[in-house]
Amino acid sequence: MRAIRRFTVRTVLPAPLAPLEVLANNLRWSWHPETRDLFAAIDPALWVASGEDPVRLLGDVSAERLDQLAGDEGFVSWVAHCERDLAAYQSSDRWYQTLGEDAPGGIAYFSPEFGITGALPQYSGGLGILAGDHLKTASDLGIPIIGIGLFYRAGYFRQSLSRDGWQLEHYPVCDPDGSPVSLLRETDGTPAKIVIGIPDGRSITARIWVAQVGRVPLLLLDSDVEENAAPEREVTDRLYGGGGEHRLQQEMLLGIGGVRAVRAYCRITGAPAPEVFHTNEGHAGFLGVERIRELVQGDASLTFDEALEACRAGTVFTTHTPVPAGIDRFPRDLILQYFGGENAEAGVPVERILELGAESFANGDPNVFNMALQGLRLAQRANGVSLLHGEVSRGMFAGLWEGFDPQDVPITSITNGVHAPTWVAREIRDLATSQEHSNGAGIEAINESHGWELIADTPDDRLWATKRQLREQLIVMTRQRLRESWLGRGATEQELTWIDSVLDPDVLTIGFARRVPSYKRLTLMLRDKDRLRALLLDPVHPIQLVVAGKSHPADDGGKRLIQELVQFADAADVRHRIVFLPNYDMTMATLLYPGCDVWLNNPIRPLEASGTSGMKAALNGALNLSILDGWWDEWFDGENGWAIPTADGVDDADRRDDLEATGLYELIEKAVAATFYDVDDANLPRRWIGMVRHTLRTLGPKVLSTRMVREYVLRLYLPACTASRHLQEGNFALAREVSGWKQRERASWPLVRVDHVEAEGVGDAVSLGTPITVRAFVSLGDLNPDDVQVQLVYGRVDADDLFIAPRHSAMTVGEAMDGGGWQYRLTIPLEQNGAFGYSVRILPHHPTLATPDEMGLQAVPTVIVGA
Repeated sequence: MRAIRRFTVRTVLPAPLAPLEVLANNLRWSWHPETRDLFAAIDPALWVASGEDPVRLLGDVSAERLDQLAGDEGFVSWVAHCERDLAAYQSSDRWYQTLGEDAPGGIAYFSPEFGITGALPQYSGGLGILAGDHLKTASDLGIPIIGIGLFYRAGYFRQSLSRDGWQLEHYPVCDPDGSPVSLLRETDGTPAKIVIGIPDGRSITARIWVAQVGRVPLLLLDSDVEENAAPEREVTDRLYGGGGEHRLQQEMLLGIGGVRAVRAYCRITGAPAPEVFHTNEGHAGFLGVERIRELVQGDASLTFDEALEACRAGTVFTTHTPVPAGIDRFPRDLILQYFGGENAEAGVPVERILELGAESFANGDPNVFNMALQGLRLAQRANGVSLLHGEVSRGMFAGLWEGFDPQDVPITSITNGVHAPTWVAREIRDLATSQEHSNGAGIEAINESHGWELIADTPDDRLWATKRQLREQLIVMTRQRLRESWLGRGATEQELTWIDSVLDPDVLTIGFARRVPSYKRLTLMLRDKDRLRALLLDPVHPIQLVVAGKSHPADDGGKRLIQELVQFADAADVRHRIVFLPNYDMTMATLLYPGCDVWLNNPIRPLEASGTSGMKAALNGALNLSILDGWWDEWFDGENGWAIPTADGVDDADRRDDLEATGLYELIEKAVAATFYDVDDANLPRRWIGMVRHTLRTLGPKVLSTRMVREYVLRLYLPACTASRHLQEGNFALAREVSGWKQRERASWPLVRVDHVEAEGVGDAVSLGTPITVRAFVSLGDLNPDDVQVQLVYGRVDADDLFIAPRHSAMTVGEAMDGGGWQYRLTIPLEQNGAFGYSVRILPHHPTLATPDEMGLQAVPTVIVGA
């Protein structure tokens, strides 16, 4: 018989141990080994059995054991020390406090998933892990961020395998009462709640759980409350568990409800109200609609357009997808239903909301609402997550800037990074500090470049011994998980004695773990199974592979890829050299990355936006073997790993995969394995260790999330805050002005044109260093020169006269011409030899624009006359 309700009974701690509850409920323990040591000491066996979850541990430990520890002066002193250390961490000034008053007093960071720790399974993959690393790093740097997400009762699924290798999904309940979260309460003790309206007079009510991530609060909205009817209670049932209307309700709760939750949190706790709002992908895009509603219906009484300007100025949008298929798109009629009719908000017409997500460009679908386009239209600043992904994004979203060259589309790039204290093995971290002083200082060291200099200076023999130790730990975990998987698939213990010889700590170990959409090509390694088998079983230079990954529950194609790999790995002749580990999660990853010598990544280029698993492996002394995609495209230098050759220009997918798989096999056999097994008289692979040392020293500082988050602060958050403050001054006087100016600019733009361009002294050939003066004659219609910027575009050109990395310089306005025209001019020196060209374009100009390209308006010559 099953219980009709499940709940958690929390332990009442003895007074001397009361700080343990504070330590358990602050998720800093997830990246602070010294705090985990404290919990492990309570009951080492129970610590392992609890999944190294302090809340669960404290719920399961016996009262007798707690009483015993409460009488242990040494343990009580240890608890008090950890509590003081946490308090100092939370209150001390850090990097952000050096920025002064120009820095935002608060920042709100919205994401549909957050990967903080395996004890709080509210993530599915890279997007959530990145969001979790963002919050942890913000905490380490002292940044006043508030995270906003949803509390999913089932989180993402747990994965197992059937006997024939087919993926099976299980959805264990995530009980908030047994999780490291607390309920946000009003001053009278009642739970704080927010409400959003949905059609037919219904509403969704949500309570707010708070997960404390070091210094950073993470607010998680939960619709499983008594006020809701059954369908509304299920809105936060599963992460990415539904589509259509269910997904829309989740995203409305995240965006609209998230803003309301932030307001409640700041009102109750006194935390500063956010000045910058950052949406991590388009899922939370409705936060902008809610902020517009606040400004329209609030004391400022702004119009929709005025509120839009105020909202955009303080909003940052990060896109993570390199393919249109990865974007949430809802039927236009569904948006009309949810934001119109009786559910419409005064001053926020549904027609204006529909415009925000409209695919109003050539080949766009007029019947859908595009969440990424809404994100771009509601944010004045946007970025991709690697240099290559920024380039891809500028092309993918070029429809919003019709007629612009892709490089002029105002989407920048901030390459992802990873939170070193979370992902770097303790054994690697401790190379940066002496064992006797390993009291947390190593955490600070590996967050900065100097720590990686120290690690890279480790003697060869110690560095190699450390990697072998980590390989052994991976093997122990692999055998344990493999046994559990086979027992779940129906095998008996008597059939599994072979697992004791799976993997070898002295064999080259290659890791591959990620989600399993088709573009990541899980099975590229299987294109030639005989060739792979030969590499695995090579008598002199063998390799071994540890593979993991989940397919989306609705993606049978991905499940077939997993099944194909599992069936290959099940074969008796190779099963000691290749394994598939089910249920890839953060707990597995913290042993998998450090235990690998090589990290394999072979997506179809350029469909990997960034990819961070290879970064985590690199920080643990692994070398990357990857297609030049995502972050690897910009940071591969020939000494930190290997680039798999790509079959660029080959349209046939099968032939492309065959060619790239062949390149992969050749690299593994002739470069990777050959270098790994090239040892000296001391049995040390000096060339390999040299590559590892180079990786740690040069790549280590680049892939850190401290670098990434500082870039977000300096390049996006600070400018957004400044812009937002300016627009709010004098009861939003500048927001009102900008709104009116933009309306006039758009109305007048059809009359703006470049009439004539000429240059002095330019023939077919001009000597290097010769200055030339370019004059442009333009018509501005009802606008004046202050409303525009006339730019000279110049630089090298190709055989088709297309610019190669052109420069843009503002031209100087000269005299007014008859008929409302104006003359502009600029003199430039010719500093480059070879084919050179120039042109002119007119763009809107206003001090509040983040870039001149922002509005998507430009005028260019139709014919260039003059020489």
